[in-house]
Amino acid sequence: MLYPPSMSEITNTTHDPFYFILTGIPGFEAFHLWISIPFFCLYTISIMGNTTILTVIHTEPSPHQPMYLFLSMLALTDLGLTLTTLPTVMQLLWFNIREISFEACFAQLFFLHGFSFMESSVLLAMSFDRYVAICRPLHYASILTNEVIGRIGLTIICRCVLAALPSLFLLKRLPFCHSHLLSHSYCLHQDMIHLVCADIRINSWYGFALVLLIIVLDPLLIILSYALILKSILNTATWTERLRALNNCVSHMLAVLVLYVPMVGVSMTHRFAKHASPLVHVFMANIYLLAPPVMNPIIYSAKTKQIRQGITRLLLQRKAH
Repeated sequence: MLYPPSMSEITNTTHDPFYFILTGIPGFEAFHLWISIPFFCLYTISIMGNTTILTVIHTEPSPHQPMYLFLSMLALTDLGLTLTTLPTVMQLLWFNIREISFEACFAQLFFLHGFSFMESSVLLAMSFDRYVAICRPLHYASILTNEVIGRIGLTIICRCVLAALPSLFLLKRLPFCHSHLLSHSYCLHQDMIHLVCADIRINSWYGFALVLLIIVLDPLLIILSYALILKSILNTATWTERLRALNNCVSHMLAVLVLYVPMVGVSMTHRFAKHASPLVHVFMANIYLLAPPVMNPIIYSAKTKQIRQGITRLLLQRKAH
């Protein structure tokens, strides 16, 4: 039987500044072993799906166009996001290991938020790719060269590291003198900041700036790119051409929805359902973190002909061996 941490465990964390206590599924601690089955399946789908996408892009001769290079960035980001939360989630559900050291918690926080920002940045870059492909098709190859794509990838990495690092340092300088009991099975900035007993105005203002620069700006730029794409599509001659152009954007649009709909849901829950059951917050947070890495490889495998054909050839080769 698995049980929630006792009051003595929670009290002890207040005096020992070297670790936090993670929380599983509130009210279902006795069923953690059963709950681990769907989590394990989702993590497996994410790892296998994104690894397969990367293998197809690497081995197939045709998917070396800019679109597929951006897709490989998305798959790498999804793998990073999956592997960041997998250790703490599964060790809690399988072995009831709740303690995580300060250093490990801050490292997880950095990678978790860094990869989340990266997911948004890569989708923004992919929207630019779709805009150039549809609105300026004759200049597509000359605009999005391998060198330009490399620079975009480097810019995304720098942007996300520079966004995540300051919040890490701002949080680490503060004293954690309240209970060290976290409300999730991984370390989130929003969760940890509530355990601080000091002035957090600088942290709050920096968090607000991040929300504006990434969580708000990226979707607005993606919407702008699709507005320009739609304008270009409506100016095309026939409905067949319009449908073909729209079909080229379906995978990306679904990936955008898979990321931002749960993100908005989590924000709305934190803002308007503060007194809701902890189970609601845990459920929404897990959907936000697991939906993109699990769904993106499924979406692109189903909707992209070259990826689908590459997976089929890969399976046939393995079967032949």
